[in-house]
Amino acid sequence: MNAFALVTFVVIIALVWLYAWRKSRNIDISTAEGFFMGGHSLTGLSIAGTIIMTNLSTEQLVGQNGQSYAAGMEVMAWEVTSAIAIVLLALVFLPRYMKYGVNTISDFIEIRYDTFTKRLISILFMFTYLTSFLPVVLYSGALVFNKLFNIDEILGVDPLIAVAICAAFIGAVGVLYLLMGGLSLSAFSDTIYGFGLLTGGILILILGIVTLGNGSAMDGVHFIRENTAEKLNAWGAIDSDYVPWPTLMLGMLFNNLYFWCCNQMIVQKALGGKNLKEGQKGALYVAFFKVFGALFLVLPGIVAFNMFDGGIANQDDAYPSLVSAVLPEWAYGIFAAVIFGAILSSFVGSLNSTATLFSLDFYKPIFNKDATDRQVARMGKIVTVIVGFISIIIAPLIAFAPTGLYNVIQEFNGLYSLPLLVIILFGFWNKRVTAQGAKITFSFHLVVYIAAQGLLAEINYLYIFSVLFILDCFVLWLSTRINPLKEPFQFQANLNKVDMTPWKHVKWVSAIALLLVVIMYTVFSPVVLAN
Repeated sequence: MNAFALVTFVVIIALVWLYAWRKSRNIDISTAEGFFMGGHSLTGLSIAGTIIMTNLSTEQLVGQNGQSYAAGMEVMAWEVTSAIAIVLLALVFLPRYMKYGVNTISDFIEIRYDTFTKRLISILFMFTYLTSFLPVVLYSGALVFNKLFNIDEILGVDPLIAVAICAAFIGAVGVLYLLMGGLSLSAFSDTIYGFGLLTGGILILILGIVTLGNGSAMDGVHFIRENTAEKLNAWGAIDSDYVPWPTLMLGMLFNNLYFWCCNQMIVQKALGGKNLKEGQKGALYVAFFKVFGALFLVLPGIVAFNMFDGGIANQDDAYPSLVSAVLPEWAYGIFAAVIFGAILSSFVGSLNSTATLFSLDFYKPIFNKDATDRQVARMGKIVTVIVGFISIIIAPLIAFAPTGLYNVIQEFNGLYSLPLLVIILFGFWNKRVTAQGAKITFSFHLVVYIAAQGLLAEINYLYIFSVLFILDCFVLWLSTRINPLKEPFQFQANLNKVDMTPWKHVKWVSAIALLLVVIMYTVFSPVVLAN
């Protein structure tokens, strides 16, 4: 990265921050609603921007392109099929969450079940964010940032030291973001970074294809189809290590429903909307983004495979190598700013959710029952600093166990993701389901999941998810049949904090998003491109 690129990087970061600060300065972040929920002021575009950038990080940009380098387009399922779950967020989950006036997923659990289950869910969320998501985002982001832009060479230090410096810098900026503007400031900056990531990602893809075609995009596409048509097939084999096609509407769908409809760090952004209409708009914008996200999160890996003739030993080096090969030198500062924004946004999104959960679910009801709204917001800022600092300390340590630690933590999510989804779905539609049934379901899932990890280690975990979800549903249904609530549960009326008028176009826009999923799977199949 030369001097011009460095100046460009700093200027873009400063301008994005200034824009976001000016847009969010009218929000009173001294209150809990202002700090945690953006004062329920977010519009559809800002909701979409902050959800997208909370979800996306360099781990996905590099990791999924690395997987496609090895396996092909079948890994686009993580992006494209997400649109199905996001449509359900807009049509089913979000209207109910807003109707019941909740700020956190655990709030809903407490309303429908009991306080013990609520706090269990909150602890699981916070533990996951603190020990895996936050440090891993910082570490993997800093690692890729250093690999792309040679920070260690610029500073003249060991690569691990450079990664630690990058992680500390990103973490510190993320903490300052939240302290200065709460959710609203990060949401507005995420919108800009999201647009930049989309533009930059597509640009890398186009430049790669044009390079393969010696200046012609059509010749580049023809080159890929001639040499690696099989990699353009999104329908993974039944025994695939990545995404077997039978799991697309089973294990993959259940996993997506949890992540997009029950995960605090995602749902919280939609709940920050000024009304249901804007929340639904934001969610559906994200759905369209995820459908086309495969074009820069997956397809470049196949371009890299063709460009380097499959000669890259480590698949995670595929995307950085592609960027180095095709990106003009003058654009490095711009792309660096976009990558920095992607890392920052994921970190800030999870950090804000962690502070929200602790402040609203533990500090206020347990440690300071008489706390004022401003005291709760102040505690949120204190937790933001503490959790941010711990994440910065943990991040470089991941280098000493990069595979084992990450895999263990990822598997930890499976301990609660499916039963949480099940009890939320039953909570919506079954008036007789009990808190005892929810606890039994969690206990059952815990035992069976741990057993499956040991006895069925050779089976793709998406198949295990497919079966476990059904079993969890059966256990909760059976416990409800044996010991139902004596009186049908009724949610209180008029708990909503915003206008609940739905977006008038929500149904046909949802239908278009679902149709695009079908089209993408048709295009990337033996019927069209993979022929």
